Formats: sequence, structure tokens, C-alpha cells
Amino acid sequence: MKRFFVTGANGFLGTNLCHDLLDKGYHVTGLVRDKNSFKGNLHKNLSLIEGQLFDDFAMLFKRMDVVIHVAATTDQSLLDYVTYWKINCNATKQIFNTAILSNVKRFIFVSTANTMGYGTLQELGTEQNNVNTLFKQSYYARSKLEAENYLLTKKHKIDTIIVNPTFMLGAFDSKPSSGRIILMGWKKHLVFYPPGGKNFVHVKDVTSGIINAIDKGISGEKYLLANKNMSYREFFKLLNTITNQNPIMIQIPKQLLLSLGYLGDLLRTLQLKSNLSLINTKILCIENYFSNNKSIEHLNMTYQPIEKAISDAIDYFSNSKKQL
Repeated sequence: MKRFFVTGANGFLGTNLCHDLLDKGYHVTGLVRDKNSFKGNLHKNLSLIEGQLFDDFAMLFKRMDVVIHVAATTDQSLLDYVTYWKINCNATKQIFNTAILSNVKRFIFVSTANTMGYGTLQELGTEQNNVNTLFKQSYYARSKLEAENYLLTKKHKIDTIIVNPTFMLGAFDSKPSSGRIILMGWKKHLVFYPPGGKNFVHVKDVTSGIINAIDKGISGEKYLLANKNMSYREFFKLLNTITNQNPIMIQIPKQLLLSLGYLGDLLRTLQLKSNLSLINTKILCIENYFSNNKSIEHLNMTYQPIEKAISDAIDYFSNSKKQL
């Protein structure tokens, strides 16, 4: 029976991944900072250990078959690249090299679709596309890409698979993280949306892609885990249909968004944290679209309707409020 080590086990993706690995009969050791923060289901084959990414896992890894590195910092308010690099790149290097020294069979790194070049509906972004100039300026995407490039230089030492999810939705988004986009439009009388669009995917499809990559993934390859390309207007209209609501929809003018981005950059120069930045507001104005053809062909993936991802997220948020 395979044994897995999962970092970020108490996060949105990590929780769902632990559930699905356990459902398949695997033993899972999940790294968390605080066991009490784990919102998932406990299981006889699940061991939670408290620790930090820079801890020494050498002895533990000797008992593992696969290490799946999910943990990352995605906070958009951080002020400098070094802070992202420390967690998203340097910690990844340490965990990866420990896995090599401990003779782990396979290392799976969860990156982001934004280390690849996005496309339009007419020409979708693929694994062959180099990162666009816009995302080269994103500290988060840049730190993930630097980690990817490092891992690929040592793929001959350990089977190394990189998965690149797009924007995930679903249950167990307890912070919430990406699910905030649903809360922006759910039960609102006015919905303001940016002019661009992005690719959405069910978090369960991402966990399926990771699990399929364990046996089907080719070492040294990257796999986009992507599903539905939609404008933000289309997304919120779909949310309205699912929730049976009819708010007033107002598109935020591009120039207003860019002005807010300049304001965010000004705050950052004053060392004031802000989720606003010119890079982030520019990203909201583009068609950030991707293809999932490679994952379907190589990983035998099938994707659920994005309506299911939205419904699962809403059900989770509803039940979470009832429990409070």
C-alpha cells in the first residue's frame, strides 16, 4: 500500500486531496501548522503532524513512496519577492532534495497555470507556452516558476511531476481562498465584475489529476489541470442561475481598475500592505484561458461541469455558516 506525504494538508486543495487519497485506501501523512485547523474528515489511515516547511523530514520520508508538495503562500498583499521565494521556491527545494536523499519514488509539485502563457478562446494557452510578460511581474507566479525550473534540473534523480491547476472551486475552502469570488456575487443586489476572464476547475478534478499523475504522469512533464474558460460576466451569470438570483450586473471600467492598481502600488511604496497592485488589476482585464488537452490525453482525465464546483462551494459555505 502506497504511503503519501502531503504538505499543506489543511488548505483548500490539501484537504480535498487527503480525502481522495484516503478514499482509495492509501496511507496519508499530512503536514499542518496546527492540527486544530484541519477542517477535513479524520480517518484511521490519516496522520497529521505539526511542523513547518523547513523542518527536517529525512527520517519520515524514508517511509514514504510519494511526496506531494501543495503548500504555498498565495497572499497577494506581500511587499517583496523574497517573501514569496522563501516559501514557494526555497522551501520547495529543501523538501525536494530531502525526498531525493530519502529515496522517495515520486515527487509531485503543485504549481500554477500562470507559469505558462495564457491564451484566448481562439488560441488557448498550453504547456508549450512560455510565461507571459505580465505574469513574469507577478511575485507569486515568478516564485513558482523558479521552483519548477529548479526541480526539472534534477528530474534524473527522482520522478518529478508538475501539475498546474487553474482557478479552483469546491468544498472545504475554509479560509476562504479562491471561493471568495463566489461570496462576491452570492446574495448580492449589485455585482461588480472586471472585464477579463479566466479558466475555472473543480478542486476535485485537480485532486484526480494529481492522483492520476502518480501512475500515469511522465517524469519531467507539466500538466495543466483546467476546465472551463469564462469571462467574469459569464461566471457571475452562471452563479446567478445556480442560486436563482437576479442582481444588477455592472462591469468595472478597465481604466478604473488600473487606477486602483496604481493606488495599490503607491501604498506598497509606503510599505503598506494591499491586495491591490497594477499587476493584479491588469490580470483582471485579460482573457487568461487555457487548454486541458494534455491532461485528458496523458492522465486520462475527465472534468466535471463547473456548475458542480460552484454548487459544492455554495453548499459548503452554507453548511459552515450553520455550524457557527
